[in-house]
Amino acid sequence: MKDIDESKAPLLDHLIELRGRLLKCVWALFLTGAVCFYFSDKIFAFLVHPLKEAFGDGGGRLVYTKLYEAFFVQVKVAIFGAFCLSFPIIANQLWAFVAPGLYAKEKKALLPFLVMTPVLFLMGASLAYFVVMPTAFHFFLQFQGNSGGLAVEALPSTDAYLTLVMQFILAFGISFLMPVLLMLLNRAGFVTRAQLIGLRRYMIVAAFIAAAVLTPPDVVSQLMLAIPLLLLYEITIVAIWFTDRRRAKEIEAIDPSA
Repeated sequence: MKDIDESKAPLLDHLIELRGRLLKCVWALFLTGAVCFYFSDKIFAFLVHPLKEAFGDGGGRLVYTKLYEAFFVQVKVAIFGAFCLSFPIIANQLWAFVAPGLYAKEKKALLPFLVMTPVLFLMGASLAYFVVMPTAFHFFLQFQGNSGGLAVEALPSTDAYLTLVMQFILAFGISFLMPVLLMLLNRAGFVTRAQLIGLRRYMIVAAFIAAAVLTPPDVVSQLMLAIPLLLLYEITIVAIWFTDRRRAKEIEAIDPSA
């Protein structure tokens, strides 16, 4: 029994530490959510800017068809903003929990991936906000006019528009994390550069399928996601070539006979 009790102590310490870090993450989400809810009007104004530009001066409007819709749109904006703002804190807490169990060499290897994750997500989200959404909205609004003698006008609801914007930003942001995933798999020995080259034609199909699933059903949005995914795939193959060469040099320096 003594051996069992002694073996429980380290696990208990880890659970206590995990609880403390999870509480910090919850508090970070709560506090950033409260701040984002206070500034939800300004955040939504930022998110609605691409649609405003697509409508042009003096044109377009957003409506809500349910009495409670406008309020819950502010709540969704606050939650979305809270996840974005608190992500660095959550990632830092996760790293602080995992890092003590890693060797120094493993920490050094994983740290660049931890840094590149928010950078790549921000690049994907920026592409969606500054390029893809304005282009897609201009395309969608071209269908306004007259049809059969009746006026056809776009009257998007606030909730539907926010859902579409979040879909664009999350789809592009998460898709841009593909290089991090592939590099980690390569680092762990699950895939090689030669295998990725052999899977290139399957990746082309997968990129267009992912674009069709993650974006609205229009060709413009799908191409704007599929093409960057394919470019990132090729860049990842080149990056793996450089890391393989560096790793081979390090092994040769340690053991010249290897």
